[in-house]
Amino acid sequence: MDRKGRMRLHSTKRLMGVLAGAGAVVLVCGAGLWIAPAGRTALAASGAEDKSVRGNEKGNESVSDKITIDYPTEGSIFPPEITPPTFLWHDPSQGTTRWVVEVSFANGAGKMRVETAGALMQRGKIDPDAGPGIELTPEQASTHTWKPDAEMWAKIKRLSVKAPATIRIMGIVDSQVSETSPGAPGVKAETVSEAKVTISTSVDPVGAPVFYRDVPLLTTPPGEKGPIQPLPHAAIPLIKWQVRAISEEQSHVVMEKLHTCANCHSFSRDGKTLGLDLDGPRNDKGLYGLVPVSKEMAITNKDVIRWSSFQVDPAAKSNAPAVKRFGFMSQISPDGRYVVTSIGTPDNKNKNGQIIPGMANGLLDRLFSTNYSDFRFLQVFYPTRGILAFYDNVKKTMQPLPGADDPDFVQTSAFWSPDGKYLIFSKAKAFDPYPPGAPKPEYANDPREPQIQYDLYKIPFNGGRGGTAVPVKGASGNGMSNNFPKVSPDGKWIVWVENNNGLLMRPDSKLYMVPFEGGKARLMNCNGAPMNSWHTFSPNGKWMAFSTKRRGPYTQLMLTHIDANGNDSPAVMVENTTAANRAVNIPEFVNIAPDGLAKIDPQAMEFYRLVDEAYDEMQSNQIPESIKTLREALDRNPDDATTHYNLGFLLSGSAQEKDALEEYRKASALDPTNTMFLEHLGVSLMLNGDVSGAVEQLRLAAEYRFNLGFVMESEGDFAGAVAPLEKAVELNQGKNARFLAELAKAYDKTGHPAEAVKTAQQALDRATEDHDEKTARDLRTVIATYEQEGGKVQSP
Repeated sequence: MDRKGRMRLHSTKRLMGVLAGAGAVVLVCGAGLWIAPAGRTALAASGAEDKSVRGNEKGNESVSDKITIDYPTEGSIFPPEITPPTFLWHDPSQGTTRWVVEVSFANGAGKMRVETAGALMQRGKIDPDAGPGIELTPEQASTHTWKPDAEMWAKIKRLSVKAPATIRIMGIVDSQVSETSPGAPGVKAETVSEAKVTISTSVDPVGAPVFYRDVPLLTTPPGEKGPIQPLPHAAIPLIKWQVRAISEEQSHVVMEKLHTCANCHSFSRDGKTLGLDLDGPRNDKGLYGLVPVSKEMAITNKDVIRWSSFQVDPAAKSNAPAVKRFGFMSQISPDGRYVVTSIGTPDNKNKNGQIIPGMANGLLDRLFSTNYSDFRFLQVFYPTRGILAFYDNVKKTMQPLPGADDPDFVQTSAFWSPDGKYLIFSKAKAFDPYPPGAPKPEYANDPREPQIQYDLYKIPFNGGRGGTAVPVKGASGNGMSNNFPKVSPDGKWIVWVENNNGLLMRPDSKLYMVPFEGGKARLMNCNGAPMNSWHTFSPNGKWMAFSTKRRGPYTQLMLTHIDANGNDSPAVMVENTTAANRAVNIPEFVNIAPDGLAKIDPQAMEFYRLVDEAYDEMQSNQIPESIKTLREALDRNPDDATTHYNLGFLLSGSAQEKDALEEYRKASALDPTNTMFLEHLGVSLMLNGDVSGAVEQLRLAAEYRFNLGFVMESEGDFAGAVAPLEKAVELNQGKNARFLAELAKAYDKTGHPAEAVKTAQQALDRATEDHDEKTARDLRTVIATYEQEGGKVQSP
C-alpha cells in the first residue's frame, strides 16, 4: 500500500481499545494503561525552539503525511482536577524516529515543546483470576502514546481555561548529512508528519467521587442444561466495588470477595443513604439493602429488607417463592425515604422457570435474559412485564404506584427527578418474553430476540398517590427503545439511552438529551461506538460519567462536561479504573467528599454464605453438619424466620422434635402469617403432646390459606385460588361452610361444575349442622345454578 493509501486507512479507522498511562499505553478494561519508558527529553524552556527540527516550523506546507490523533478528540474539555491523560495517535509516515509535541496557548505565552519516543501501546496489567484477557488488535498495537508529566499537565490546565490549548504532534525523521552536502555535516531532522488538536480545561470541578462495580467477564462453556453464564457462581467473589476521585491516579477498593452478588446501586441526593440490590441464599434476588453512608460503613442484617415480605394486601400473604420482584434498577428517592422498583403483576406465574435453571422463581415470565458466546456483548436482559411499586422506609410498606400499574403494559426502570416530585420510566406493551416456539437468538441484536421498544413516560409521585403518566415528547413514539432516563440535578434535562431493541448495554446504545418538559431530542457529542450507557450526573450537574466499549470489549469510564444550555463536550477518559481484563460497571456519583468512603463491610453477606453452605451440606445428606452451620448462621442473624424454620425441619427429621418445636415457634413468631410455618408448628405441637395447641395453629393456618384464596378470587384469579382454598379445607378438615362454598365457586369459575356441585353440597351439609339457615338458603340457590350449568353429580 502506498503512503496515501495508508494515510486514508488510518484516517478512516476508529481506534478500538486503548488506555492511558505514561509513555506507551496499555489496553485496560476501562482505565489506566501501563506505560513503557517514554524516552523523551526534558521540557523545553517556555517559548524555546527545538533547533534540531529544521525547515517546517512555519507550517505544514511541505509535510507529506498527516498524523491521526485518536485521543483526545478535538474540542475535549477536561475537569480542573483530573490527572494527566495519555495522548494517542497513528502516524502513517515511514522511518519516523521521534516526535515533538508542541503546546501553545491563545495569548502566545507559555509555549512548551517536548520530545518523545512515542512508545507503542502495550496491553495493561492482567488480573490472573479474571481470565487471560485479549491481545491488542493490530490497530491498537500500532498506536503511539505520550503522557505529559504532572508539572507540564498542571501548566496546560492552568493556561487553557479561558481559551483552548493547541497540541501539535510532529513526526521527525533524522538523516545523515554528508560532508559534500551544502552546510555543515551531521544529522538533519525533517518533519514528515503532523497533526494538532485543541483542548481546554473547565472552571467547573467534578467535585465528587464515582462509585462503581469492577467486574471480570469470565465465560464458561455452554452446558446441556443452560446457556453461557456471564460470571460463574464461583467467580462472584472476584467482583469489586471501587471508588474513584477524579483527582487521583488510581481507584481504591471499598468492598470485595462477596459470596453472593450485589448489583444495581443508587445513592440519595445528599449522599447519606446507599440503596443496593442483593442476592440472598440460593440465588434469591428479592433482597435490598438501605444503608447509611459513612467513611467506614457496614451492611448489617437490619439494613436488608426482603421484597417478598410486602404484598398489596396483607391477607394475601403467601409462602410461595418470591416472584414479585425484578432485582434491577431499584432507585432510592432523593431524600432517601422511598425506593421505586419493578414488581410482577398479580397474575405473575413461573411457567418459563425451566428455560434457564437457577433463575429466581417467576423472573423469566416477565424478563427476557440470555447470554451469548461473544463476550463483547454476552449478556442481555430486559423486562417485558411488570408494574412500578414503591417502598416507604418510614411506614415500612410497599405498594404499586397508581398510574404506572397497568398489567397490560410493562412499566420499568424508573428514575427520580431531583426534587422527588416526578418519576421518569420506560413503558411498552406487555408480552411473554418466551412465547412457545420462538427461535433462540445467538448474538446481541439478533432479529430473533423478542422485540420491544420502550417509550419514556413521566408521572407525578405525589407522596405515593401517583397520577397520570404522560409520554415524554422527543423520547417516545420514535420507533426506538428509550430507557435508563436520568434527570440532571438542576431539573432541566433528561438524558437517556436509545437503541433499537431492549435496554442499556446494546451495541447500538447511544445517549440522547431532551428538556425535562419534553421537546426536540439531541444526540450527545460524547457518544462513541459501540455502546454508551450507565450514565450518572455529578452532584453539581456540570459533569456526566458513563460507560462505553469504544476502546474494546471491557467497558471503560468516560466524562463529559455539560454547560448551562445542555451542550456536552467530547468525552475524556478516567484512566486506571480497572485491570486490562476487567470492566467498569454501573458508575454512580456520590455526593460526598473525594475521600468520604473508604470501606464497606458486607457483614450480612456472611449470613448468606453460611445458609448456602448449610443447604449444600443438606443436599449431600450431611444433616448434623447442616444443623451446626444453620445454628452458626442464626448466631449472625437471629431474626431470620426462614432459617429458624429450616433448622426446625432438619431437627424434626433427626428425631429432635423438642428442639424442632422451639425453632418452629421462633419462625412463626417472626412471620406470624406464614401458613407453612404455622402448619409445621401445629404438627410439631401434636408430636410433642400438645393437641389443643396443635389444633389452634392449624386453624390459623387454614384461615390464612382461605384469605389468600378469597383475595385471589376477588382479583379474578380463580385458577390461582383453587390450591389455597383446597389447602384451607384440608387443614380445617371440611368443618367450615364458608371455606367449602368459596372452593365450590372457584371450581365453577374454572370450568369444573361437577366438583362445584359436590363441594357446595358439602358446604350445605356443614351449614345445616351449624344451624346457619341464611348460609344454607344461599347455598341451595347456588347449587341449583351449578346444576343448570351441567354440574350433575352422579349417584353412587
